[in-house]
Amino acid sequence: MDCSICSAMPFILRPPRNTICAACYEGARTIITLTTNKVDHVENTKGSDNKTITGLLSASSSNPSIKGFGNALKWVKEMKEMEEESKEKLNYLSGFVVALRDHIHTDILIKPGNDAPSIPAHRALLAARSDIFKNILDSDGCKAPPSNNTITLSELNYDELECLLEFLYSGDLAKEKVEKHVYSLSIAADKYEIPFLQKFCENQMLGSLNTSNALDVLEISDTCSNTSLKETALNFIVKNMEDIVFTARFDAFALKNPHLTVQITRASFIDIKNRRLTV
Repeated sequence: MDCSICSAMPFILRPPRNTICAACYEGARTIITLTTNKVDHVENTKGSDNKTITGLLSASSSNPSIKGFGNALKWVKEMKEMEEESKEKLNYLSGFVVALRDHIHTDILIKPGNDAPSIPAHRALLAARSDIFKNILDSDGCKAPPSNNTITLSELNYDELECLLEFLYSGDLAKEKVEKHVYSLSIAADKYEIPFLQKFCENQMLGSLNTSNALDVLEISDTCSNTSLKETALNFIVKNMEDIVFTARFDAFALKNPHLTVQITRASFIDIKNRRLTV
């Protein structure tokens, strides 16, 4: 059988990459097993991993065949150290979430728009996360005595506000919370100019884009003036017109967003025209 690895044929004439001979297959298995065992050894012998890698790199001068393997182990070790450092930083920053949850030295109240209880927060952190919040807190109203020590975010209900604050304090949010509140959080991120949250919500919407939520994503991207997200959603809708347009959801969407409906129609005609030209 011709092999895509050891064949003597020119590269362009070789068989597909998944076609290999028995000898190359066994060789690949051996390398994977050896690499896995070495990586496990490096991770389980933290006191001697530097010696292990140094020894391999030193031996490469007399045996070049193991140079690549030594470099690979060194790279794995560096990646492992970077991962551990990132985890330590996240654990360190989690103290902010504790301060929010336990109301440690809070100095401002954030009130949602559904007459739910206010949530205590910290002026300094809000100001650091958003220039809009900073301007609000610098205004005369928020510099007044404690009786006026409240900010109302009328567009958010209690759960949405709680998620917004949790993200501002931690830089992350549980998957189920993101899925439930991604649209309201995206609008809040745009209104209060929180770029990291905007990108976070955009990635979530792109990752979960399907025929049942494409219209919602298009509407949110238009509201937030997110050009790249809007273009992606619009293209997705055009590619899946039959599954999206002939639904009750589209009827309600068209009544609420006539300008977006026009854009969908135009994009669909352009797509049809381009496909005809390529035939």
